Amino acid sequence: MADQIAKGQEFEKKAEKKINGWNLFGSKYEDAVELYEKSANSFKLGKSWDRAGSVFIKLSKCHLKLDSKHEAAGAYVDAAHCYKKISAKGAISCLDQAVNIYTEIGRHNMAARYCKEIGDLYEADQDIENANLYFERAAESFELANATTSANQCKLKVAQFSAQHQQYQKAIDIFEDIARQSINNNLLKYGVRGHLLNAGLCQLCRGDIVAITNSLERYQDLDPTFSRFREYRFLADLASAIDEEDVAKFTGVVKEFDSVTPLDSWKSTLLLRVKNALKAKEMEEDDLT
Repeated sequence: MADQIAKGQEFEKKAEKKINGWNLFGSKYEDAVELYEKSANSFKLGKSWDRAGSVFIKLSKCHLKLDSKHEAAGAYVDAAHCYKKISAKGAISCLDQAVNIYTEIGRHNMAARYCKEIGDLYEADQDIENANLYFERAAESFELANATTSANQCKLKVAQFSAQHQQYQKAIDIFEDIARQSINNNLLKYGVRGHLLNAGLCQLCRGDIVAITNSLERYQDLDPTFSRFREYRFLADLASAIDEEDVAKFTGVVKEFDSVTPLDSWKSTLLLRVKNALKAKEMEEDDLT
């Protein structure tokens, strides 16, 4: 590894000498590009990720001097993937530069791909606000690239994050819209009841029993088969428990569903919010009597 790092340092010095010197023939930046590429790859082989990342950034700036924007964006991506080994913050900064360049040159699919990668990094760091922002940007860019399926995958993440932040109507709109898009697609229609279940859980969190009942009717209109599935019965039974203000019944309905179809942490979180609200209402009424 030490010899690879030494090679990386040597190539980097030669590249900087080219840039700082005079060149009567050709472009000093073209010469530097080749040397920076060798330097960065040597640092990678030596697992010196920070040095490799910094050289890829220098390489990107050379490409920009040569007006080679696609190559510049690619170098920022290479830098990001080096920084991912040691620093999510450094990786995000480089990916963001790549996204800006890809957007500028109309490579929307590439911009979307790396917006999504930034969103994944923020989510892993539990920075949900920024994760949400980049998944939204990714969805918009995927739509510009006519990549509807990828756009919807990002929108589903936005819906989940929105519900976590109690932006229930925003989440409901996304889940219902994707369900509508999927109903006539043979590959996607089997996911419709999952989207409607998620939308219904968000409706439960809003606590408006009339809206919940109306939603279940709309979901049957959207998908006439929905009422045959456990997801529909689950929502209907939960709505009944809420209407009756019966915490024990609500708990029993959740346990029964979970015993057959285990609930993920996102659904469990929403259901716990509903249960706690129901408990608080029950206690409030007990205090009044």
